[in-house]
Amino acid sequence: MACAGAQTPGSPRGAALPGPPVCATVACVDPDARDGDLLWAPGPEQMARANLTAFTGWLGRERGLYFDGYDALWRWSVTDLDGFWQAVWDYFGIAASTPPDRVLGSRAMPGAQWFPGARLNYAEHVLRSERPGTDALLHASETRPLAGLPWEEFAGQVRILGTRLRELGVRPGDRVVSIMPNIPQTVIAMLATTSIGAIWASCSPDFGWRGVIDRFSQLTPKVLFCVDGYRYGGKEFDRTVEMRQIAGALGSLEHVVTLPYLRPGRAGPFVPGALAWDTVIDHPPVPAGEFAFEQVPFDHPLWILFSSGTTGLPKPIMHGHGGILLEQLKLQTFHMDLRAGDRMFFYTTAGWMM
Repeated sequence: MACAGAQTPGSPRGAALPGPPVCATVACVDPDARDGDLLWAPGPEQMARANLTAFTGWLGRERGLYFDGYDALWRWSVTDLDGFWQAVWDYFGIAASTPPDRVLGSRAMPGAQWFPGARLNYAEHVLRSERPGTDALLHASETRPLAGLPWEEFAGQVRILGTRLRELGVRPGDRVVSIMPNIPQTVIAMLATTSIGAIWASCSPDFGWRGVIDRFSQLTPKVLFCVDGYRYGGKEFDRTVEMRQIAGALGSLEHVVTLPYLRPGRAGPFVPGALAWDTVIDHPPVPAGEFAFEQVPFDHPLWILFSSGTTGLPKPIMHGHGGILLEQLKLQTFHMDLRAGDRMFFYTTAGWMM
């Protein structure tokens, strides 16, 4: 069971606003399986080369901590919260312009205060993985064949768009929202937004216009990114009318950026007064060393998710820069055992969390 509004005890991921969590349950049916059956276990070679084994060895060398198995390691991780999360911070080399005063400033639940005093930026840590000559993303859709987006182009567009958003008046704490599918431009816009300390929120373009307004109107966003439509199951869905309705209903908007994704040759913005994505991004490159990532507190909002709205208006769920950074590093390295060059694929929409 994965709960969009639930928090793991002893985790710095983020803060859920009041409201029930939204859960999606995945059932695995095996007629011969019984409760407690061990269905799979890694072999000795896989265990020896696992990232978690490397971390355990590091704990012994650097912290003088030794564990006789996974259960002991897990028990330590949930009982010595300060020791575990400081170890995660140090192991992954978190770059903070201002170091934290401590791991836990307050243990009160709800409201635990993690890494008080620290200032950092989530997008800066993403782009520090930039490796020119290799692909940052692979992407494909019903309208585009499989292709790679090189790191230099991907990171370069993040820096350009972040600079342009600043020029458009977007400041730390401002909300930037998106109605775009899972495409490279959506990832670029998210990282550009968070690189300057603004707060991201997204809905999938298949959402009804009322559902989008119910969510975004709570955020008083300053900028909207949107597409003209998409293709699914061989059928085209033109959403230009809905995008105009949504943009017109969000009175706080100062800028709309349109991307003709369904019909790339579409002339002119499909929302009156909007800026075209190509025009916004068509600026000289910003060298990596000249782009200033906004340094924000550990719990500064990174993005806002929403519940499904089955019990009234959708409930906003806020995640912070530092919490998501640590959780993703822990998840992808220890749980998923990913390494540089590995490929990870989550199949979902841009309106939900995996």
